Order: sequence, then C-alpha cells, then structure tokens
Amino acid sequence: MKKNKILFIILLLISLLITIKLLVGKTHHKITILDERFLTYPNKNGIEFGGISDIAYDIKNKKLYLIGDRSTFFILETNFDNKINELKYLSAYKILRDKNQKDRYNLATYDSEGLTVTPSGKIIIAHERIAGVIEISPIAKILKSYNLPKKLQENENYRDKNKMLESIAYHEKYGLLVAAEYPLKEDKMREQTIYSLDGKEWHFESEKHQNSAVTAIEVMEDGNLLVLERSYKGYLKPMRIILKKVYLDSCDKERHCKSEYISSFNSLKGDGFNNFEGLTRVSKNRYMMISDNNGYRLLPTKLIYFSINSSSLQSRLQKF
Repeated sequence: MKKNKILFIILLLISLLITIKLLVGKTHHKITILDERFLTYPNKNGIEFGGISDIAYDIKNKKLYLIGDRSTFFILETNFDNKINELKYLSAYKILRDKNQKDRYNLATYDSEGLTVTPSGKIIIAHERIAGVIEISPIAKILKSYNLPKKLQENENYRDKNKMLESIAYHEKYGLLVAAEYPLKEDKMREQTIYSLDGKEWHFESEKHQNSAVTAIEVMEDGNLLVLERSYKGYLKPMRIILKKVYLDSCDKERHCKSEYISSFNSLKGDGFNNFEGLTRVSKNRYMMISDNNGYRLLPTKLIYFSINSSSLQSRLQKF
C-alpha cells in the first residue's frame, strides 16, 4: 500500500509538470479554457487547505465557497472577467452543529461532497457515509437538515458508503437537485439519476468508460444540467474527466433524458492526472471546476476557468 501511494504521488507530480501550461486561451473540444490556477495555501485557523470536493460561487458577494472531504469549509474572494483577476483566501472552518442542536449526524464519519448556493445566499451541502443534505451558515455552523426522498434515506440502498450523495445544485424550477456518485443498487450501472428533494427523477446514461461516476452537477442558463463525470481504474490507467449536458427538458415518459458530450480530459494524452470533483457556474456560459488533491500536501489544487461554446452544442446529442 505504501509503495502504491508513493507511485501515485510520483505520477501526480509528473502530471503537474506536464500540465503547467494547459491550453489556456485555446479551444478544448466544446469549451475554451480561459484561465487556470494552482491553489496552495498555508493552514488557516489550524485547518489544512486541500481535499476539495466541490465549489460554489456566490455571485452577489463575489465569494467562492469550497468544501473538503473532512468537514472543512473554505471561503475565497474572487474577481474575474476573461481571466481570474483576484483569488484571495479569506477563511477556513470546520463544519459543526450548534451546541444546542441535536441531529443525527456523527461528525466523525461526515464526508462533505456536494455544494451549492441558492439565489438567497443559502449554503447547502450534500454528504455521504451518512447520506444527507444540510444548510450551513457562513461560519460553517449546521443550521438545518433537509428531508430526502425515501430511497435516498437508507444507506443500504447505495452501492457503497463512499458512493452516496456526491453532488448538489439549485434549480429555479425544481429546487435542490442531488445525484449519487454511482447509481443505486436497484438501478443498472450506467443508469444515472438526478433527484429533486420532493421525489422527481431524471435519468441519463453515463459514459461507457469503466467506473464512470458523477462527481458534480450544475444548472445551466437554459435550466438543463452540466454534469462532471470521472472514470478511474487505477494508478497506471488513464483518468478521464468528462463534461456533458443533460437535457432535463428532453426526456421520454419515464424521464429518460438525452445528453450531449461537451469535453473530456485524458491523463494519458497530456491533460494531467487531475481528480476534478467540483463545478460551479459563475456567469453566462462560464464555469469553474476544481480538483481534489486527495490530501497530499505536495500536490496543489487545480482550478480551471472555462467557457462553453454554446453554438457548437447539439452536434452529438445522445438518446438514453
């Protein structure tokens, strides 16, 4: 196991050197990479920066929120147009319940994975190991928990305790939407599902790559979803990162929805061994995605700022 970890770090460092100069300013399939940053920060409030699972941009306050695997919450101040002009590290907190609050969460096993911000400024997190959705304050105090659809409440329905609620997004029409990393046990392995908290479902087909999993979702301007998928089979195999659009407005009676390939990154083709797990929309057709360095201090967290070339969409629409 120790040798495997050393090999993993070596591969990541080589990957970092290869991708220091990514295709900034150039078209990468149906996206244009506008800017990229490698984030490394010293400890703040005794909390180590890293292990980032998701990001969410608060447009009104120009704040970029990040969550980490180990119940950590980070706040950065941002300012950007065609480039990232400013990225200032402000605060770090541990996600904790209020002293007088009683809930079902065992924070020792709490694993924050998905993050979104509502138009009113509510900060909402989806987590696994104990499947749930919670709201936190700007200083990371748990304010409330949300009721999940019945099938999402029981940990036994998921394929693994580490394959539960991986992503969350706020939709103006449907409210909070969540997705598990892998389909539930009752579903086929490639039949991914988006769930609203009031029980609605939308299904789409994941990519054919082995172990393809949903790591983040975001609502696009037209109300459809941008989905981030990751395929990983081992240290010596390629890591594939796929961006695709899922058309919630183009589904059959069983809510099997069409999807469209947008872009992909392949670690064996010079795109870097980067475990992208977070995604957020920052303005019209512009998004950011962020990598998880898995807690390895020597490795930076990678942030990519990109635009989607909307005129090129619907050229490869896939039926379920």
